[in-house]
Amino acid sequence: MSKVIYPGTFDPITKGHLDLVERAAKIFGNVVIAVAESPKKKPLFDLKDRVEMAEEVTSHLDNVSVTGFSSLLATFLEDQKAEVILRGLRAVSDFEYEFQMANMNRVLAPSVESLFLTPAEQYSYISSTLVREIASLGGDISKFVAPCVQEALDKKYGTGKQ
Repeated sequence: MSKVIYPGTFDPITKGHLDLVERAAKIFGNVVIAVAESPKKKPLFDLKDRVEMAEEVTSHLDNVSVTGFSSLLATFLEDQKAEVILRGLRAVSDFEYEFQMANMNRVLAPSVESLFLTPAEQYSYISSTLVREIASLGGDISKFVAPCVQEALDKKYGTGKQ
């Protein structure tokens, strides 16, 4: 069965991400959530914490694994012997960036195809950035993230019940 790589910073992983992973797990024999170190993005959570949260959130899916990476995605894809990159499209505003990335990846890794999925309607507006902002201001993020992620954000920001 084929392998799909779902790359991203997942800072933090949201229910929108999980929706895509669950649907991909029905299509592909092996789904790898590839958590990018992305130091230039200055993530809130370190790589280890983001990997652990993604592992906990997806622990119910037997054909899903999570790994961190700090290399060029094309190199990671080659190392993983992957055939497909999974990316999510929430809105039209995502399309231009994702289209550019898909074309660049096609040049860097010509044997790998990009597949785009849209999240379920109830998750189409969720982004990790918005979740972090709401959490930092003490807002309720329980509709957007798994309980373990909410706990991690509450701890990080000193909000909510700990």
